[in-house]
Parts: sequence; C-alpha cells; structure tokens
Amino acid sequence: MVRRTKEEAQETRNQILDAAEQAFYARGVARTTLADIAALAGVTRGAIYWHFSNKSDLLQALLDTLHEPLDELARASESEDELDPLGCMRKLLIHLFHQVALDPKTRRINEILFHKCEFTDEMCDMRRQRQTYHLECNLRIGLTLRNAVNRGQLPENLDTTRGAVCLHAYIHGLIGQWLLVPDSFQLHQEAERWVDAGLDMLRWSPSLRN
Repeated sequence: MVRRTKEEAQETRNQILDAAEQAFYARGVARTTLADIAALAGVTRGAIYWHFSNKSDLLQALLDTLHEPLDELARASESEDELDPLGCMRKLLIHLFHQVALDPKTRRINEILFHKCEFTDEMCDMRRQRQTYHLECNLRIGLTLRNAVNRGQLPENLDTTRGAVCLHAYIHGLIGQWLLVPDSFQLHQEAERWVDAGLDMLRWSPSLRN
C-alpha cells in the first residue's frame, strides 16, 4: 500500500510537470497561473503545493530534468584523471546541440527558459537560482579547461577563467539564437563545426592569454 501511494504521488508529480511544460510553452511563464496548471493536469492547487513550493520551484523542477543525461560526461571532463578532458567537453557540447535540436521536450523547456520566462517579482527565486547556476557552470568549465591545459590540449598560458566565460557565452548564445530563429543556421547538422569553432577560440585567441 505504501509503495502504491508513492507511485501515485510520483505519477501526480509527473502530471503536474507535463501540464506546466505545456502551459508555460503555450502562454509563457508570467501569464500562466498555478490554477491553469492544476486544471490542465486534472488536479487541485493543493496537489501542486504538496509537490512544489511555488511557480519558480515548478519551473526549476522542469529544468532539472534536462541535466541528468549529461552529468556523467561533465564529471569525466572535470576529473584530473581524465586523459582527454577537451575531448570529453567536445562530446558533451555536441550532444547538447543534438539534444536541443532533436528532442522535442528538451527544445520546449529550453524555449521556455530562453524566450518565455520573465524574472518578475514572483520569479525572484528563479533569478537567484539561474545566477547561481551560471556561476557554477563557469567554474565547472574552467576546471575542465585547466585539466586540458595540464594535458597539453590547450595553450599553457590560457586564461581559463576568461576562457570559461567566453565559451559559456558562445554556447548559450548559439542555443538562444537558434531557438528564436531555427532557420537562421543548422544547429544539429553542423554541431561539430559549431563546437570546434568555440574550441578554436580557446586555442588561438590572443585575448584569452595571461
């Protein structure tokens, strides 16, 4: 009975997340209420509050579903024992572009985040979470770049802190632009070339040297 109750609770949570994804994508985050999501999910607002503190918490739960498949590869590139940290990062970024372009769920959630989410007063928690996430991303990228420098894959005088910010901004900008205007360039078909262009920036830009 307890196991069944847990399964039902998880099923309800998944229904709420699916409904939130649909509503946020169709109306934008600011114009979507918890009542809208509850009606779409076929549950009460109380059921939503049982699983999520507020709309910001609900959106974060949606975003969390995107990170899991890439964590193992990210951890490998951050490890000092990894023999090919730059290769791991390259594979990770190519996979990311493919996932955004080809997986409908990943694309919808990214569209919500990039173009349908306003950091209004009720979303101030989400703004803080995104700030923390971006800073952590810069640190993780910087760690991988330092490992790549130590393995002789990048110039020894690379400013890894500045390089991490530049590479993060480059990837973020490519995804945001493609989601807004998909016909402007090919993200999936040319994923390797886009990634290699970013890595070439680290290899050759004089402005990224100490």
